[in-house]
Amino acid sequence: MSAETPADLRREFPARPVVGIGVVVWRGDKVLLIRRGKPPRAGQWSLPGGAQELGETVAEAAAREVFEETGVRIAAPKLVEVVDSLERAEDGRIRFHYTLVDVTAEWQSGEARAGSDAAEAAWVAPQALVDYELWQETRRIIALAAGRRGD
Repeated sequence: MSAETPADLRREFPARPVVGIGVVVWRGDKVLLIRRGKPPRAGQWSLPGGAQELGETVAEAAAREVFEETGVRIAAPKLVEVVDSLERAEDGRIRFHYTLVDVTAEWQSGEARAGSDAAEAAWVAPQALVDYELWQETRRIIALAAGRRGD
């Protein structure tokens, strides 16, 4: 964002938390992961997702973000958990603050490919998650989502 961006709209050093959506997408017994192309956590594997836009429901944001980042369409997102993600700068100021609304959804169509903010996309079996550099909260959310499939 440019230097003229108002403080309440900035993602880095924001005036208030940004609502982010994370989506655990299932295709059979595999979960969709993306390698982040931008901060925070650039280069790390994560769930597809991003910031909710004004006027957009959580379900709409989930569907849009998954499609933009991976080319995959999802069906019927359901709430899993709400997580706070905070990162401080060396001087103690809040560099990033996201309130993450994590949902789970089933794959509907499309082949996973990297798009928009993603550097890579992959379908991964839960037992193979140990081979991916994931934030501990991401692992916990995937486990929670696995337990809620079919609810």
